[in-house]
Amino acid sequence: MSQPSADSPSTDATTATRDIADVAAVEVITTAAVHLMSAAAVKCGLSEDTPDATGADYLDLDEARKLITALAALVTASAADLGNQHARSLRDGLRSLQLAFREASPFPDAPGEGPGEKFTGYVS
Repeated sequence: MSQPSADSPSTDATTATRDIADVAAVEVITTAAVHLMSAAAVKCGLSEDTPDATGADYLDLDEARKLITALAALVTASAADLGNQHARSLRDGLRSLQLAFREASPFPDAPGEGPGEKFTGYVS
C-alpha cells in the first residue's frame, strides 16, 4: 500500500481542517455574514463592478430576498454570541440592505413582509 504524497487531496483536507480549527467562531460567523451582505448588495443593484456597467445590470431581487433573509437569520441567531460591537455593525449593514431592497423593489412588501423582517421586525 502506498503512502499519500504531500500533494494528495487528503493532505490538503487535513491542512484545511487544521487551519479552520484555529479560527474563532465569531470570525467565521462574521465572515459568512460579510459574504451574504456583499452578495445581497450586488443583487440589490448596489454594485458598479466595471466602468461601463451599472449596478442595475446585476439587479435580481428574488436572489437578494433570499440572501437578506439568510443574513437576518444568521445575525439574529448569533447576535448574543458575537458581542455588541460585531452584532451592531452586522445589524446596521442588514438594515441598510433591507432598505435598499425596498427602494429597488417596484412593488413594496407589506410591513413586516420584507426580506428578513420575520427575524428583525419591520424596517423603516
